[in-house]
Amino acid sequence: MSQHGCPDSDTVDWDHFTSDAQLEAWNERFAQLNALERVACAAQTLPGQQILSSSFGAQAAVSLHMLTAAVPDIPVVLIDTGYLFPETYEFVETMTERLDLNLRVYRATKSPAWQEARYGQRWLQGESGLDAYNFDNKVEPMQRALSELNASTWFTGVRRAQAASRADTPFIQHTGQYFKVAPLADWSDRDVFEYLKAHDLPYHPLWEKGYVSIGDVHTTRSLHEVDSLEETRFFGLKRECGLHDRL
Repeated sequence: MSQHGCPDSDTVDWDHFTSDAQLEAWNERFAQLNALERVACAAQTLPGQQILSSSFGAQAAVSLHMLTAAVPDIPVVLIDTGYLFPETYEFVETMTERLDLNLRVYRATKSPAWQEARYGQRWLQGESGLDAYNFDNKVEPMQRALSELNASTWFTGVRRAQAASRADTPFIQHTGQYFKVAPLADWSDRDVFEYLKAHDLPYHPLWEKGYVSIGDVHTTRSLHEVDSLEETRFFGLKRECGLHDRL
């Protein structure tokens, strides 16, 4: 065993590692570690190519800083729909330069203009329209990123406190194709604030304007514009875009 009770990769029984019992044991082990230890443990143990996805949202600087400190050249995947806020693109530039990110940007196979000409504004066509838009612009590009980067381990910044749909997020899971690791799963907003402050890291520029969950300009609202947290994304019709409930 290495430090923090994390097994050395050459002692892991890989033939049975992805069984439900083994994954449960790993989640129990991770529950006893702090986020930095979870990252270190996963980074040194899990096999193959490791990547981090980031929407460069409100609190993204935490996972970007934590993962690149542990795995300096880790590919950071951004899914660019073409409809991100100007402030988001500025934030991407700022964090890429500051942390020397190995940024990999993926987009839909058809441009936003082409899609609108063909399908109209699908985000205004109810939940089915949103689902189709999200698949073409977020899910499929992420599938392509995982395939082209030959990813075996996918790190995310997902936290249980972000939404009811994320309340049961495990620290580690296996999809059948890759491991998915959420080292911040049990973090509170206070934990995020303290980490950002300790490392002199910024929130997204729109945070101070009441934007707590930041995606596309046409389906994101600030807290000042809505009556509930759930309504800040996708008009309250849904919370997830598909990246973390379909992949």
